[in-house]
Amino acid sequence: MAATKQTIQDFYRVASERDFTRDVQFRVLSISPQGTTTKFDENDLVYARTASLPARAISNVSTKYMGLEFNLPGIATYPESAGYIINFYADAQSGLRQKFEQWSRDTFDDADSTGNYLTPTTNSTIDLVQLDNNFERVNQYQLVGVSIRNIGAIAYTMAEGAGNIMNFPVTLAYHYWKNVSTK
Repeated sequence: MAATKQTIQDFYRVASERDFTRDVQFRVLSISPQGTTTKFDENDLVYARTASLPARAISNVSTKYMGLEFNLPGIATYPESAGYIINFYADAQSGLRQKFEQWSRDTFDDADSTGNYLTPTTNSTIDLVQLDNNFERVNQYQLVGVSIRNIGAIAYTMAEGAGNIMNFPVTLAYHYWKNVSTK
C-alpha cells in the first residue's frame, strides 16, 4: 500500500506552492445579449457584486446485470442553468438596472405582446473570469445561450436606513458553459 503523506508540513508545503483562490478573485467580464437592443460595456460590469462559477454534472445511468447494479456515466447537465444569479451594485442613476429592464422588455413587452422570446443563439453569452493573486486571468468561462429571467427588487429602508449601498439580483438562464481560457 502506498504511503499517504497528509501531514501538517505536507499541507503547508502544497498550500504555499499552490496558494488558495480568494472570494475577490472573480469578475463578470462581459454580457452580450443577442436579439435585443440592449448593449453592455466594461463600465457597466464593474458593478457586479457577487456571482459564482457555474456547475456541470454528469448524470448517472443505472443498469443491472444478474442483480448487480452498474452505475455508468450519462449526459452532461448544467445545474442552476435555468436560474443563474448575478448580484449587482445599484449605481446612483440606476443605469445598469435600466439596461436589464430594457433587455427584459426586448425579450417580452407586455404593453403590445411582442418581443424576442425565441431560442437564444450561441452569440448570447456571459464571460466570467477567475483571477490569481495578481488579478491575472486563470480561467475564463463562457455561458452560452443566455437569456434574462428576473430582475430582483431593490429594497430601500428609508426610516431606518444607514446609507448602505444597494444591490439587486438578476436571474439569467443559459444552455451550457465552456472553458475558453487561453492558458
